[in-house]
Amino acid sequence: MTAQAIARLKITLDHVEPKILRRLEVPLALKLDRLHLVIQAAMGWSNYHLYEFRARGVGWGEPDPDGIYDGPMDARKARLVDLLEETGVKSFKYIYDFGDGWEHTMVIGRRFDAVHGVLYPVLLEVEGRCPPEDCGGPWGYADFLEAHADPEHDRHEEIIEWIGDDFDPAAIDAGALAAEVEALARHWSRKPAARRKA
Repeated sequence: MTAQAIARLKITLDHVEPKILRRLEVPLALKLDRLHLVIQAAMGWSNYHLYEFRARGVGWGEPDPDGIYDGPMDARKARLVDLLEETGVKSFKYIYDFGDGWEHTMVIGRRFDAVHGVLYPVLLEVEGRCPPEDCGGPWGYADFLEAHADPEHDRHEEIIEWIGDDFDPAAIDAGALAAEVEALARHWSRKPAARRKA
């Protein structure tokens, strides 16, 4: 493998029905804070909350800025390949929004050299629509779906007022999610402007 090695990632949102899955190809050298942004774009999350990658009891995320609490290691200082080599795992967890507790299982698949002319990361497959932010995690989402579908449910009107009556957990704009991931790839691939001679 070269320095431009790519890994295929399968991301599944745990404890949620209908199934929500994404397949991506990402550089192994991608910093974990950027991997977080890729997952946000691919899933359809809004990046409103804290996150953490966890593998074998080790966490990477946003450390306490005051240094008071022991927390995760800084995701800006670790790459995907570092997480994999330091822990020896082939799968790990990504937790988003500690209040709602959205837990994702990340499985590393095939590794290969980057294809010339392809900008990475790339979103390959999309299954299932991401739940709305702040709906209460997997169990809250199950209640949300039940209330949304049942006009007799106590919370039906509240849910319709919040999200609208056309919410469909199977309807997803895969093209829009792929475009969000591609926008990150394009942004990160820009070359810095050449310095002007004084």
